[in-house]
Amino acid sequence: MAEKIEMPRLSDTMEEGVIAKWNVKEGDKVSSGDIIAEVETDKATMEVEVFESGTILKILVAEGDAVPLGGLMAVIGEEGEDISELLEGAGDGSTGDGGEEEQTAEKAPSGEEAPEDAGRDVDEGDREIQTGGTDEDGRIKASPLARKIAEEKGISLGQIEGSGPDGRIVKKDVEDYKAPEKGVAYTYETQESEDVRVSQMRKTIARRLSESKYSSPHFYETIDIDMKQAIAARTRLNEVSDVRISFNDIVVKACAHALREHPDVNSSWMEDTIRRHGDVNIAVAVAVEDGLLTPVLKHADKKNLRTLSTEMRELAELSREKKLQPDQMEGSTFSISNLGMFGIEEFTAIINPPNASILAIGAIRDVPVVENGEIVPGKRMKVTLSSDHRIVDGALAAQFLNTVRQMLENPLSMLL
Repeated sequence: MAEKIEMPRLSDTMEEGVIAKWNVKEGDKVSSGDIIAEVETDKATMEVEVFESGTILKILVAEGDAVPLGGLMAVIGEEGEDISELLEGAGDGSTGDGGEEEQTAEKAPSGEEAPEDAGRDVDEGDREIQTGGTDEDGRIKASPLARKIAEEKGISLGQIEGSGPDGRIVKKDVEDYKAPEKGVAYTYETQESEDVRVSQMRKTIARRLSESKYSSPHFYETIDIDMKQAIAARTRLNEVSDVRISFNDIVVKACAHALREHPDVNSSWMEDTIRRHGDVNIAVAVAVEDGLLTPVLKHADKKNLRTLSTEMRELAELSREKKLQPDQMEGSTFSISNLGMFGIEEFTAIINPPNASILAIGAIRDVPVVENGEIVPGKRMKVTLSSDHRIVDGALAAQFLNTVRQMLENPLSMLL
């Protein structure tokens, strides 16, 4: 008996999937467990398998098309089986826009408006007939043909002196007009615009961050941190560690300590309650081709720098290859976004729901600072905490940031 193959839920936030690739064609025989298609979700490209053996009787969706959750993708059954009833109401996978486009084409104008004297047998001289009178709204007086020629030549009618009745501009005035020399005139070739299909990932980023920005009352606090000791500690650690420690790893570790000390920041708004999370799971934004992904470092407060660095590299690589699994992107309690490597000194980030806060990290700057009454070279880094005011108040955000600063300015305290 024929069975429908419908779009499965491949991630917790997925609303639709795009067929990236069909691995089968109509008439192919498949067995239970065979991978028949690759589907682009909001987070990664996932494989779709069949759970029945049989023949692919019908493929209803083309590669590149989106299918909502539970939408019909294909039909599997016995070769030659009648599936007309199964397909009733499902259509052939097309969007049905063709008819509308054809109707639009039939009604579309030829591209030029009919002249005011359409239908009359006239020559060029007739088109110069004056309409007479002064325009009450101050509009420059010119014949229709003069206006058309001026528009084609890119000439402003306000620059031309009319020789017709009452100073009206006529065809000859436009043709005889010579623009004053104002240096070299440059012309530029018009470049065509391009519409790029929005990926499932970008759709989800747009939806989730719009919901976050307009449903969570954001506020922002920035602090400037002395990074000299952190730089020195990182240099010494990398001299003895077989895993290269990055500044981002050190910031993650500092935030993990601060979240354990300030559990209200490690929380989520649940409408009737505020959930203080028992675990500290930090999501780190990773830039990928279509946008960004946020892999999660689970139990970040219980791991040393070497472990955090190793896991972060593995997760970042999987993110760029779009091979992250859903469980590697779920369960975050706090987020970090670092644009320092791109030279950004300071920015604000949108909260990653259902987190209460996100920390935006800027570049380490070489700046003059005052120490013991003297101006000396300094290494400074600005970080900005975006917080949901329903959960985190200004004083709590300030306390959290000061704890992060204390950890980064005294990095040995993170090793205790």
